[in-house]
Amino acid sequence: QVQLVESGGGLVQAGGSLRLSCAASGMPFSLTRMGWYRQAPGKQRDLVARIISGGETYYADFVEGRFTISRDNAKSTVYLQMNSLKPEDTGVYSCNAAYFGTNYWGKGTLVTVSS
Repeated sequence: QVQLVESGGGLVQAGGSLRLSCAASGMPFSLTRMGWYRQAPGKQRDLVARIISGGETYYADFVEGRFTISRDNAKSTVYLQMNSLKPEDTGVYSCNAAYFGTNYWGKGTLVTVSS
């Protein structure tokens, strides 16, 4: 059974930093494409960043060099380091795993950036 458990969200002031973690189990993690999505209140869920098994990364335009996605295959964990946070970064951040055509989701962790 695939499980994704996020942690690291919280309340931070604008300009601050947070590091999100997503611990995965029940899949061959090193072969799985991992991603972070976010959903702001009243808005659709958007891709923030993804990392494939080989380590290649992709970022949404709004990241603007402020976030870094990384993975530790030995720990089956993907991270999202977020710096220079803005109030518009507020939302629920969810971990995604794409494996053999199936998407799996964590429950999400709330990030609130105050101005």
